[in-house]
Amino acid sequence: MKARTWAPRKLDIGAFIDSGETLSGELAVTELTRLAEGLAADADLTTLPPVHWSVTGRLVAQRVGEPQRWLDLRGEGEFAWECQRCLSAVHLPVAIERCIRFVADEAAAAELDADSDDDVLAVSRNFDLFELLEDELIMASPIVPRHERCPTDVERLMRDDDAVAPDVGEGEAAAEPERKNPFAILAQLKKGES
Repeated sequence: MKARTWAPRKLDIGAFIDSGETLSGELAVTELTRLAEGLAADADLTTLPPVHWSVTGRLVAQRVGEPQRWLDLRGEGEFAWECQRCLSAVHLPVAIERCIRFVADEAAAAELDADSDDDVLAVSRNFDLFELLEDELIMASPIVPRHERCPTDVERLMRDDDAVAPDVGEGEAAAEPERKNPFAILAQLKKGES
């Protein structure tokens, strides 16, 4: 008997899970367009290592009725996020490991999803596995990506006495406007109310 070939972008997810087989591979970050939109603007996506992924289908027997269909999804990659301190690219790994239950239709998926902590999706004959992988990687992305130690001295740049305007040449000091204490301004506003 000839082994079945599975197409990750148009996967008969029910048949794949029923087979109990495993699929795995690599995916270029450039193919994850929605994820790539959130990466650092100056990042060269072609130099990032590929995302490694694998999926396995499994059936879980029930006391009554048909077995439950589950998909075990794993993925890992390294992405160039924009550091929230220094605004330069910071390379951070992201790894996912999810178990997703598949049911007959959207109505059953919505009902089970509302009543359970499990991720539940509807079975499809043209399921895009890479779209699911991308969704999960996006949800696992760091909320505030940043370097352990920024390549630029951000603290020095933020101190009032060391701040230099970007268009000032080397050796020239920038005239900085005087900053008012926000609490002093608040006190003045409160005085005006009374």
